[in-house]
Amino acid sequence: MAAPASAAGFGGMTSDNAKGLALAVSSSAFIGASFIVKKLGLKRAADSGVRAGYGGYSYLVEPLWWIGMISMIVGEIANFAAYAFAPAILVTPLGALSIIISAALAHSILQEKLHTFGILGCALCVVGSITIALHAPPERDIDSVREVWDLATEPAFLSYAAIVVAAALVLIYFVVPQHGQTNIMVYIGVCSLLGSLTVMSVKALGIALKLTFSGVNQLFYPQTWAFALIVATCVSTQINYLNKALDTFNTAVVSPIYYVMFTSLTIIASVIMFKDWDRQNPTQIVTEMCGFVTILSGTFLLHKTKDMNDSTGPTLSTRRPKHACQNAYAIEILPLKCQDSVDEETLPLSLPKADNHYLMEELPLRYKDLNIS
Repeated sequence: MAAPASAAGFGGMTSDNAKGLALAVSSSAFIGASFIVKKLGLKRAADSGVRAGYGGYSYLVEPLWWIGMISMIVGEIANFAAYAFAPAILVTPLGALSIIISAALAHSILQEKLHTFGILGCALCVVGSITIALHAPPERDIDSVREVWDLATEPAFLSYAAIVVAAALVLIYFVVPQHGQTNIMVYIGVCSLLGSLTVMSVKALGIALKLTFSGVNQLFYPQTWAFALIVATCVSTQINYLNKALDTFNTAVVSPIYYVMFTSLTIIASVIMFKDWDRQNPTQIVTEMCGFVTILSGTFLLHKTKDMNDSTGPTLSTRRPKHACQNAYAIEILPLKCQDSVDEETLPLSLPKADNHYLMEELPLRYKDLNIS
C-alpha cells in the first residue's frame, strides 16, 4: 500500500524511502573502500603465506585485511538498515555507487588505471541510480515477521530458492575446482546467487528488528531465527568466494561484474517474493528498468575499458604453451588476472619493436618477479 501524501518527500519519495536511500548511499561508501583495503591486505598476506585464490587463509592474520573487513561490515550494517525502510528494488541498485568508489580508489591506490570511458561509465551509474531512486515503489506494509515468512514460502519463491541453491552447489563442487582460477564468472556466480537469498533474509531480519524496536517484539518467533541462520550461512560462503575472486582477478573488474549479477538476481528475487511491481504502474516499472539498464551500461563501460589507456587502446591476455620458448622482448599484460598472481603458465604478450627500449628497461625486474631463469 502506498504511503500517504504527508509522508512524501523530495520527488514524491516517502520518508521511509528517503531514510533507506541515505543508508544505502553511506553503505556504498564503506563497501567501495573496503574492496581496496581488503585487496591490499590480501597482497600483503600473499607475501607470507598461501594466496586466498589457492585456498590459503593467511589473510586472517593480516591487520589491513581486517580493517577492510570492518569497513565492509559497517557498510553492510547500513545496508541492512536500509532494507528495513525501503524496498530491495531501490536499495540494491544503489550499490553502483560502491563501484564508482572502488574504481576511483583502485585507480589512485592500486594503480589499476581508469580510462576516460570508465569515468563516463561512473557517470552513467550515478544517473541510473538517481532514476531508480526517484521512481522506486513505496515499502510494503508488514506487521509481523510471519507475514514475510508466508511470502517466502509461497510456491513461486520456493521454486526460485531451490534453483539458486542447486546452481550454487553445482558451481562449488563441480565448476570451481576446474575453472575457478581462470573464469571470473565462477566465483562471482556463487556470491551473486547466494547474495539474492541473503538480501531477502536480511530484509526479513530488518523488518523484524524495526518492529521490535517500535514495541512489537518479533524475537520470539522462530521465523526470525530461521532467517538469521540463512543470513549467516549465505554470508560466510559469500565472503569466502569473494576473497577468492578479489585475490585472483582485477578488483575493478570484480566489482562491476559482481554488482550486475548480484543486483539482477536480487531484483528478480524481490519481485517474486515481495511483489514490488504490484504497487506500481507500467510507466514506473519501465522507468526503473531504464535506470537499471543505464547502470548496466555504466558497469559495462567500466569493465570493457579497464585495460585501455587513452593512447594505446585495449590490451589482451593469453596463456603460454607448455613448451613455448622465452621471449626476450616481452612484458606481462593481464587485464583480468591480477599482475601479482602470475604463475609460470602465463605468457606476456610481445609489444611492437618501437617499444623495445622501454621493454629492455623493464625486463630485469619483470623476469625477477616471475622467477624466470
